Amino acid sequence: MSKVAIITGGGSGLGQSTALRLAEEGVRIAVVDIDEEGGNETVDRVKNLGVDAIFVKADVSKSDEVKKYVDQTVEAFGSIDYFFNNAGISGSGANFLDTDINEIEKIVGINLLGALYGVRYVAEVMVKNGGGSIVNTSSSAGVIGQDTVVTYSATKHALVGLTKSMVAEYAKDGLRVNAIAPGPTETPMVKTYFDANPKMKESAESGIPQKRLGTPEEVAELVTFLLTSSAQYINGEVIRIDGGFTNTK
Repeated sequence: MSKVAIITGGGSGLGQSTALRLAEEGVRIAVVDIDEEGGNETVDRVKNLGVDAIFVKADVSKSDEVKKYVDQTVEAFGSIDYFFNNAGISGSGANFLDTDINEIEKIVGINLLGALYGVRYVAEVMVKNGGGSIVNTSSSAGVIGQDTVVTYSATKHALVGLTKSMVAEYAKDGLRVNAIAPGPTETPMVKTYFDANPKMKESAESGIPQKRLGTPEEVAELVTFLLTSSAQYINGEVIRIDGGFTNTK
């Protein structure tokens, strides 16, 4: 029987690209997103590759909705082998002292609580079934400090701790947990942020040694490698994919 993956934030960007890349490997996909249109588009594209997929609408900041997407995946496919814990938002780009408290709560709710809830419920299934592989989406802002994204950066640093601590507790139970730390990448979320903060795009591109943004397809290739059997002895790592961006900081 082919493997099963849950992808949060699967309706666009890194999530959608990873769904399509995993589908090329025959992996069945549960696409999770708050955006029904984007989520269903990903499902249709996966099915066009000859692989089964479902869409589950969920607000990952709510624990009951996270449990729902886990339960529905198990109901549909019988197991969970891979989890790309990817849903996230960046925020307005305002300096921290100018940031509204509601925005802080929303970013923490989606980026941190959503990731914690996801690992909590998915890992429970995986450990019961003898193991599985998780990739958390951190960020370049999760390994260095960056201005205008203080709350986002705090949540992405937290995912590094989540990754390492889960390995310390559950590697013996067959769980692998790694994180990726993408630099600026050509996703809808990054485009929205740069459209609102055009000087930040210029700054980002000039600060990347390769002088370009990354692509979702490049990140999907890394995620697929980390999730699948090709990376069995890689555990607790935070892998940067940023064209050398954080290497210069």
